[in-house]
Amino acid sequence: MSNNIKKLKSSLFTLAMLGIYNVGYANKLPPNFVYLSDIDPTIQQDIRYADQHNFIGRPVKGYGAPACILTKPAAQALQQVQTVLRAKGLGLKVYDCYRPQMAVNDFIQWSQQPKLQQTKAEFYPRVNKADLFKLGYVAQKSGHSRGSTMDLTIIPLHGEPQAAYHPGQKLVACYAPLSQRFRDNSIDMGTGYDCLDKTAAFSDTSINKTAQQNRSLLQQIMTKYGFVPYEKEWWHFTLRNEPYQNTYFNFLIAN
Repeated sequence: MSNNIKKLKSSLFTLAMLGIYNVGYANKLPPNFVYLSDIDPTIQQDIRYADQHNFIGRPVKGYGAPACILTKPAAQALQQVQTVLRAKGLGLKVYDCYRPQMAVNDFIQWSQQPKLQQTKAEFYPRVNKADLFKLGYVAQKSGHSRGSTMDLTIIPLHGEPQAAYHPGQKLVACYAPLSQRFRDNSIDMGTGYDCLDKTAAFSDTSINKTAQQNRSLLQQIMTKYGFVPYEKEWWHFTLRNEPYQNTYFNFLIAN
């Protein structure tokens, strides 16, 4: 057996032990994965890690397209949530869905470069970049990589259109009042998306009452349809009975 083959087998064994699977599906998804748009095209998508408006300030590795991919049970559960919200004149908007392990590794590499701070003023103005892992805002293995975790918010069905982000524009702290911070088309949740700050925690009481009520609405309807919230991030939910509880995928996101 050649040394190259031995090295390959060793690498594959290590990945399997970690529960990380590099899948070369070439635009064909792994079993039980779907594009959310195929299940419910009415759910709006604003996939931030495929663009520059995120906490690292550039497209993240693995995001070859701004597409939401989820396990089929997670997507179908979101469809149920969307149906209920639409009856109220509201709807869902997803910011992130399946996240390949290579993207998580990209976050890790970014965290080890202290000079890269161009988005601090908006996304983590009160947090030391070196503490993001310790504080639980970033992890070396993410539930998103299992395919049943998503980041989302609620939007009015007939509200303002999504504001465009222009690279280089003035950055405003993500916890600033709604009228001052970057204005996407979400109802007021007290902070913007991916706000790496204590005010993003669901139970934070320093935000205004309307935002507290909006967070409660989101959490109540998501938990009703089988999702588990993450206390530190009001936007983060995982399907309780996820099909791949111990498997972390690493296939590219593509259309």
